[in-house]
Amino acid sequence: MRRRDFTALVGAIGAWPLVARAQSPTNAPIIGYLSPDSASAQSQWNAAFVRRLHELGWIEGRTVEIEYRWAEGNAERLSEFASELVRLNVNVIVTSATAPTIAAKRATSQIPIVFAASGDPVGSGVVATLARPSGNVTGLSIQSVDAASKRVELLHDVVPNLRRLAILNNGDTPVTTREAEEAQAAARSLGLAVATLDVRRADDIASAFAELNGPADALFVTTSPFFFNSRLAVSALALKARLPSAYGLREEVLAGGLLSYGASFPDLFRRAAELVDRILRGAKPADIPVEQPTKFDLVINLKTAKALGLPIPHNLLVLADEVIE
Repeated sequence: MRRRDFTALVGAIGAWPLVARAQSPTNAPIIGYLSPDSASAQSQWNAAFVRRLHELGWIEGRTVEIEYRWAEGNAERLSEFASELVRLNVNVIVTSATAPTIAAKRATSQIPIVFAASGDPVGSGVVATLARPSGNVTGLSIQSVDAASKRVELLHDVVPNLRRLAILNNGDTPVTTREAEEAQAAARSLGLAVATLDVRRADDIASAFAELNGPADALFVTTSPFFFNSRLAVSALALKARLPSAYGLREEVLAGGLLSYGASFPDLFRRAAELVDRILRGAKPADIPVEQPTKFDLVINLKTAKALGLPIPHNLLVLADEVIE
C-alpha cells in the first residue's frame, strides 16, 4: 500500500504559509514527522504507521494532522526541519533514524519525540537507558548490531568457498561502526579474511569498490540512512563487481542487493503509531520503555542471485519472508 498523497504533500509543503500550517482546521493534534529519506523511499513504512493510527482512531485530516518533513538524503536539513516543527508547536515528533532523533532532541526538550527506528539509542545518547528513557524521547530500537552476525552467516551459507568478506561502512555514526565490528568478529569466527572500507560521501562509493580490486568474495553493507539513500548505486556496483551483497533493509534488496536480514521496519512503524497514541492520550515518553524489535525479515532477490550465477539453498528459500523474482 502506498500513500497517494505523499508526492502532493511534499510539493505543497514549501508553498503553504508557516502560520497557516501551524493551525489545524479541525483543532486536532498535530504529529510532526521528520525523516532523513524521501516519501517514496519510506512509503511502505509510512503506510503501516498511518494505517495503525487509523485503527486506533486517529484519522489523518480529521482527528489528527501530520506535518511531513523529508530531508531526502540531505542530513544538513534535519536541524532546520526539526526547528520548523517546534515552531509549529506540534504535539509529538516522530523520527525514523538516529540523526533526525538527535536533531529533534536538540530542537526541543518539551515536545515528546518517538523514534520509530534507532540503531543504538543508548550509545548515541538519545535516551538514558532502554528501561527508563528519561526526558522527552522514547521509541523502538532496530538492534542492527545484534543482527550483523546473522547476515554474515547467511552470506557464508549462500556463497560457495567464501574466503574474503568486504564490509562497507559509514563511520559518521558510531552504531554503524559497532555493526561493522560485529560483522568483522563474525567473519573471523568463520575463518574469513576481512577488508573494511569507510565511505562518508556518495561520490566516494565508486572509488571504494575500485579499491577492492577483486580481493573480496562477498559484501556486507552496514545499516544506515547514508547507504539506504545510495542503495541503487551500491547494489549496481556490487553486481558489476559480481559481489553477493547483504544488507539490513528490504528496500536495499529491492534495489538489486542479494539479501537482507533485519528488523521489520513496517512492524516498527506500526508499533511507533501505538506509542504516539499513548502519548496523545496523556502518557509521558519518560515513562515508556524503549521497545525492541519482535519481527525480523529475511528477503532474498532471486533475480540478483541468477545474475551472479548463485544458486540459493532451498532451506533459505523456505525460511525467507519474501523472495523477489
